[in-house]
Amino acid sequence: MLPRRPLLAWLGGHLPVGPELVVTRISTGHSNEMFRLEMPGQVWLLRRPPRTANAPGAHSMAREFRVLRALRGSGVPHPEALVHCEDPEVVGAPFLVLSFVTGFAPTLPLPAPFTGDVAGQREMAGALVDALAAVARFDWRPAGLDGFGRPDGFLDRQVDRWLGQLARYRTRDLPWLDELSGWLRARQPARPVTGLLHGDYTWSNVMFAPDRPGRVAAVVDWEQSTVGDPLLDLGQLTGLWYEQGEDAGGRDPRALFCQLPGNLTRRELVERYARASGLPVDDIAFYQALALFKLACILEGGWARFRAGASDDPGHRNFERRVPALLARAATFAGLRA
Repeated sequence: MLPRRPLLAWLGGHLPVGPELVVTRISTGHSNEMFRLEMPGQVWLLRRPPRTANAPGAHSMAREFRVLRALRGSGVPHPEALVHCEDPEVVGAPFLVLSFVTGFAPTLPLPAPFTGDVAGQREMAGALVDALAAVARFDWRPAGLDGFGRPDGFLDRQVDRWLGQLARYRTRDLPWLDELSGWLRARQPARPVTGLLHGDYTWSNVMFAPDRPGRVAAVVDWEQSTVGDPLLDLGQLTGLWYEQGEDAGGRDPRALFCQLPGNLTRRELVERYARASGLPVDDIAFYQALALFKLACILEGGWARFRAGASDDPGHRNFERRVPALLARAATFAGLRA
């Protein structure tokens, strides 16, 4: 839990809190830790980095705070960033306090009225794409995000960046890694797009409104956001969109929103994004392969920590199988394997 006395002292200078503040842990693990802060008639969300991370800066609270402040008044659904504490002495790490979003993440089984409702579930999938298109359309320069990323040469740097991170903890041979590295370097789109990226866009980082029609209440977890090529977000969303009957790559298909009967297909998602964003999607296979290559390099750090005895997280154990599966799926999108 959070150290109550220093937290209360710091929050008291920024929010209307008092001794009756109730702090409840919502989540922990290898993702950011979240806590519900509650006063009579008011609720907020506190986010702090996990106890361990794959790489320095992978869970930057300052980065998330800056982009959420920039998004104020935009068409991108997001929580409001209220305060940012940079002092790690208060709770052991920098943290954010955000508005509390009423809604749900699409873990299965879905809550009513979406349980078993194919039309409602398809609305949710469509809204997921529409929210991502709104991120891509966001006019980031007037919002004060100059210098937030390095868009020039963004795609040129990707393969070497993620191979460099992987080299810090790699302990085993990984299938398709070398073949994908060469393919990605050779197949970069001739005219890449520049825009805001979320950096980790999947259905698990979206909160949906609790009633019909299916719509996004907030896109969350912005700590990996940057300015670069926004089609990489679409590559991750659709690359991880396992359609019915497909091998879910080490994940339980019964727990995946994307595999619900009658849900949108990858092709439908891509076509809807193209209409909503106005961006070209001819090179989507490149972005799908790159997104899964990047994710595999990141997740291998979790497996390395588990193997070394530095983690007992069951999710990290599962990365032993999931990382090679991601690389194999990336190779399929690249046309390197059937």
